[in-house]
Amino acid sequence: MFFTPLGVLLAAVIVSLWQGAAVVAAETAINDWILRNFSPLFAWAGIGFLVLLAGIALSPLGGLIIGGAEAKPILTRWRWFAVTLCTTIATGILFWGAAEPLFHLNDPPAMLGLQPGSDAAATFAMSTMFLHWTLTPYAIYTVAGLAFALVYYNRREPFSLSSLFVPLIGQRAHGPVGTGIDIICLYALVAGMAASLGAGLLALAGGIEGIGGFDGGTALRWGIAAAIVGSFLLSAATGLQKGIAGLSVLNTWIFFAIIAFVLIAGPTADMFNLSLRGTFAYFQTFIPRNLGLDVDTSWHRQWTIFNWANWFAWAPVTALFLGRLAVGYSVRAFILYNLILPSLFGAVWMTAIAGATIALDQQSGASLYAILTAQGPDPVLFRLFSALGGGPAVAGVVLFAIFLSYVAGADANVSAMSALSTRGISPDAPEAPLWVQAAWGVTVGLVAIVLVAGGGIDGIRMMSVLGGFPALFVIIGAALSLTVMAVRGRHEAAPAGS
Repeated sequence: MFFTPLGVLLAAVIVSLWQGAAVVAAETAINDWILRNFSPLFAWAGIGFLVLLAGIALSPLGGLIIGGAEAKPILTRWRWFAVTLCTTIATGILFWGAAEPLFHLNDPPAMLGLQPGSDAAATFAMSTMFLHWTLTPYAIYTVAGLAFALVYYNRREPFSLSSLFVPLIGQRAHGPVGTGIDIICLYALVAGMAASLGAGLLALAGGIEGIGGFDGGTALRWGIAAAIVGSFLLSAATGLQKGIAGLSVLNTWIFFAIIAFVLIAGPTADMFNLSLRGTFAYFQTFIPRNLGLDVDTSWHRQWTIFNWANWFAWAPVTALFLGRLAVGYSVRAFILYNLILPSLFGAVWMTAIAGATIALDQQSGASLYAILTAQGPDPVLFRLFSALGGGPAVAGVVLFAIFLSYVAGADANVSAMSALSTRGISPDAPEAPLWVQAAWGVTVGLVAIVLVAGGGIDGIRMMSVLGGFPALFVIIGAALSLTVMAVRGRHEAAPAGS
């Protein structure tokens, strides 16, 4: 559980450094095969999870207290929201919030027949940001996290991903197959975390280089990776309340401050108008756009399925952490704090960041898109704040938010990964030794820096898909277990002996 996935990942890093071009070619071939054959399963799973969660919220299971009626919460509601928000979005919402809508505005799917840069393309871009950063992706995390919370706290199963399958196949889930599932999911999460850290490295490097007016190259990116890994290990050493929770609360307030600045400094009327149009288009096209029925297949795979794959890669091990936080709260509260509230925050964030990006790009003759095509996505977010009159001080705050975002997310997931590969983890002893967390943290940093150096943004995309593919089947299994528990009623998820 510890040495097998760690050894495989370190071997992959060595081979990537030794035969970089061959590894990228192999990744590309596997990536294309996955997208060609399994895109419909990724798409249908997201919709199915939303339907399942709605049914559970309305069912008798929705009133069940996770951990039993006497269980006490380990976090206040505000801290629960902050930790959930910051450990799930990581750097993605910052990095892609400004860069992604420019692609959709200026290069919309040909099948839609939209004029690039037009108001219709702007509406499409905003509705797509809502699609990719609200309900569907958070449903992936919520299904996995809720299933684990119930089997861990209420059924008293071990801290293992194989426990997710006990409602389906009984105690056979804890045999060799279960161990294999844990190993695969550790690999999947490292792939997903490395992809996210890769995006964070690019965003931080772009910001530092933009503020300082220099090209830091590979040395800067190695330095940033080392700083991130060192910071989340320090956070891990201080525990949940002071470490992850403290960072998350600070980061959440910074997020709200960034939103307030953009809403005040940006073209507010245009942003709200665009948000209303985007919301209407989002709900109007929800089913066909999720399934890729009204857009080009290549666009759907490149954007929507890529996003789902990245969320799936994080979901299995993130589920262990999210499930651990939920003790003492009801199933309905879990759905509220892991699905509804983060989705609402994502919509508000995109109204501000994506809305300002789209409006300013339209008003300036696609100047931000020109930067994107010439220099890549790294500097776009900082050029946006510069155009809003933010100056170096605001850019520094944004840099700090990006840094905190990844530290909080990595801390949470490295904690879960380490616990998953350590014997004796229980609600009374939830943390793995620090050296195990250090080993996983350094591994994630190495994979990310090799990923950025070898493949750049294309490498990040491929790693997301490669990590998300095995995780897809694990989360579908978790959804089936959750369905079994919901159908059998509250007694199915009741604590042992109750």
